[in-house]
Parts: sequence; C-alpha cells; structure tokens
Amino acid sequence: MKTEALRTGSMRLEAPFLETISFWSDRGDALRPPSTSPRIALLLCSFLEALAVDDVDFGEHVETQTGTRDSLSRKHHRVYQLYSKTSGKHVQVLGRKIVATGEDGDKYAQLVVEADTFGSQVRIRGKETNFYLCMNRKGKLVGRKANSANSECVFIEMVLENNYTAWMSARHTGWYIGFTKKGRPRRGPHTLPNQQDVHFMKRFPPGEQPNLQHSSFTTVSKRNRRMQETSASPDSQSEHRHTLV
Repeated sequence: MKTEALRTGSMRLEAPFLETISFWSDRGDALRPPSTSPRIALLLCSFLEALAVDDVDFGEHVETQTGTRDSLSRKHHRVYQLYSKTSGKHVQVLGRKIVATGEDGDKYAQLVVEADTFGSQVRIRGKETNFYLCMNRKGKLVGRKANSANSECVFIEMVLENNYTAWMSARHTGWYIGFTKKGRPRRGPHTLPNQQDVHFMKRFPPGEQPNLQHSSFTTVSKRNRRMQETSASPDSQSEHRHTLV
C-alpha cells in the first residue's frame, strides 16, 4: 500500500504516523499516554525514518572521509625513519632537496609523520630542517616550508601486501614517492605501486623505540592447583619455565 509522504519543517513524515498523533491530540490529555506528546512523536517518527533509509553505503562513506583532510580531529605526530627498499638507505629532507641516502640515525633522516585521527592522509616533515616533503605539479619531490594549506605536501599512506608502505600524492592520483638505487627521487608520473622504488619501511630512530611494558600471565599447576604469576619479559622467561599439562 502506497503511503502519502508529508513534510513538516525539515522532517519527512509518513501519513500513518500523523494519523496516530492526531488520534491522541483529539482526545485530550486524559487519553494520551503520559510519556507521549505530539512533539516527542514527531521526533520519534523522524528517527525511525532515518533508520529505514535505503541505499546507504557505509563503505563509500568511510572511503570518502579517508580521502578528505580532517581539520577537526586530534593530530598524531610520530618520528620515523623511512627506509627505501631500492636504495637501502633512509629518506632525507635536506631543505629543498630530497634524497634517500641517509644512514641509520642521521639527523636529516628523522622525519615527523603528521596524521589525522580519521583517515590515511599524512604530511612528512624533516625534524631537523622543518621542511615538508612535497610533490609539485611536474611530479618532482621538493622540500617546502611549513604551510598547512599546500595540498602538494599531503600524501595518502598505503600499507602493501609485502608489509612495506607506499605514499601516493593526494593531489596527483597515481603518483608515488619513489627513489632510484642511487637514492635520487623519481618523478611521480614514472612510478607505479608495484615498483620497489616506491616501497618503504617505517623505522624508529635509534634510542627512540616506544617503551613496551612487560605483560604477565598466570599458569596453574595440575599437581597442586597453585596459581603462579610469571613476567613476560625475556629475562624472566629464561628463568621460569612453566608447562601446562
């Protein structure tokens, strides 16, 4: 049965709901349920209709939000070294010059990866020079001074099947950060996601590994049913060997 759709302000209501509201309104407060009023019923109808909306693609919504810069969420800043699979060295931001020839622990190879809470868009900044790694309209990797409005400095982080990471330009789709075996930057139009030139591994700088708290687990001996707690640290594991029977 086809129902007539009505509009009340910004809310779209179905005729059967309006008839129910009119039924209680015509009979006065004495017959109306104590917790029901026309205003509450209107809000309830609007809520129920929102739940019944068809063709809502949540996956598409997530993909759209992921590709959009989030200016409201709290930002995450983490210092990494980006190890190039091709050159065997680390990416360096030397002011306006970008190369991948840095040794482990080099101060110019320490990069601040700025990421939004929601989404995979990041910006990569040299910790020492405070220049951002960017890709201009010709696909060349360049360093630029801090400017949050420059979309050429925004990249989409992609985790690959081989556990390496690739960064694609958010402004120029299909253009990736890449380097040659000699550590020279490749131009974006000459890169593909399956090339080793665009594969990187995120590493923590020496001495800046995150502190991992030792966890503990409990074992029960079948012989005496006594509870024993053992630390999960490597030293304690070598001293205490418990076997569950």
